[in-house]
Amino acid sequence: MTKNVNIYGGGLAGCEAAYQLLKRGINVTMYEMKRIKKSPAHKLDTLCELVCSNSLKSEDIGTASGLLKAEMQMLDSLILSVAKECKVPAGNALAVDRDLFSQIVTQRLAQFDNFTYVDCVATDFLPGDGQISIVSTGPLTDQAMIPAFQRCFGDDFLYFFDAVAPIVTTDSIDFDSAFVASRYNKGDGDYVNCPMTKDDFLAFWQNLVDAETVEIKDFENNVFEGCMPIEVMAKRGVDTIRFGPLKPVGLYDDRKPGEKFYAVLQLRKENVEGTLYNLVGFQTHLKFGEQKRVFSMIPALKNAEFVRYGVMHRNTYINAPKFLNQSFQLKSNPSVYFAGQVTGVEGYMESTASGLIAALQVVNQLKGLPPIDFTTQTILGALSKHVSTEFGTYSPMNSNFGILQPLDKVVKDKSIKKKMYADRSLAVMSEIVKNIN
Repeated sequence: MTKNVNIYGGGLAGCEAAYQLLKRGINVTMYEMKRIKKSPAHKLDTLCELVCSNSLKSEDIGTASGLLKAEMQMLDSLILSVAKECKVPAGNALAVDRDLFSQIVTQRLAQFDNFTYVDCVATDFLPGDGQISIVSTGPLTDQAMIPAFQRCFGDDFLYFFDAVAPIVTTDSIDFDSAFVASRYNKGDGDYVNCPMTKDDFLAFWQNLVDAETVEIKDFENNVFEGCMPIEVMAKRGVDTIRFGPLKPVGLYDDRKPGEKFYAVLQLRKENVEGTLYNLVGFQTHLKFGEQKRVFSMIPALKNAEFVRYGVMHRNTYINAPKFLNQSFQLKSNPSVYFAGQVTGVEGYMESTASGLIAALQVVNQLKGLPPIDFTTQTILGALSKHVSTEFGTYSPMNSNFGILQPLDKVVKDKSIKKKMYADRSLAVMSEIVKNIN
């Protein structure tokens, strides 16, 4: 039985995976290029560098990000514990001193005698005999590694940017305004349609073109020629989006025979269960707060719960459902696992969680035990299902209550509903933890 694991990439996922393996006596060799070659976003020589925000989001158990942290704490997450040591004031959010955070994670791993760090611009990840690999090369995977990805995944191997429309929960859509139908009644009512009057549309359009956008990084320029942000399209003229993503033709509400709409936003299912819908054609550079404000002006979305905001940024990730199982393990080669944003999980703690899951599944593989079933009653299990379930075009996902297995009964009060999700998840996790060594 091998006890040697190679980890490619020293970010959040790679470091969490390394810790989970090291503390169980498994030898880890980490290949990281930062000290000899940095990506456009990295500056530090130490591991686990936070290149964007220094916030790891809310610790409130009533939020999906808080629940994810609670689940990970039950599994002794290194990243979470170090983050709490380096915490800086940020209200309910867990924000850190990013330099100190990176230094401490690096020091903690270096304390293990069974940890080997290799400065290397890796060009392949396939393990030798008796070894296992965890590939956690991140959203800015170096070009030197791309040929290895292509050999492994063929032509359908990588997405080079993340252009995703916002996602809302189904039960937050106002169906007094919205209606289910396909254009020209072709199909089985595949879309939820959100109509607007002329006054609705003009107010929406004006706020859209005036809204604040995020700053684009130099290395992200010229990435999105084939996928125009909705606000850029809107600035080309008041009717441009009305003849594009918001075209109203061929859409009829059976409750209002003969009524014509000035503009219609279509929502499309984001998951098999139909608990989440995305705003079709609404890829955007708007700041998150602006997305909530402006898109909620559409009558059917006035009370919408946004579980993911639209993003358009440089992001290298694999078509995970085609190639990975729920253990983050390569279907074609059980000695290879993937973790982090390269799998299509989105967010600091989600990336960390994927590394934690992959490592625990490696441990079970080495012991000859079956994979751990985290179940979709937990955020960990729901993320595992997301990366391994084929449904439409695969896109990155962060933690949210919409990906959890629905409750056994309908609960309208959002705060009560979230508490019930959290209580159920932690009860399930407490049983799972009993069987993890």
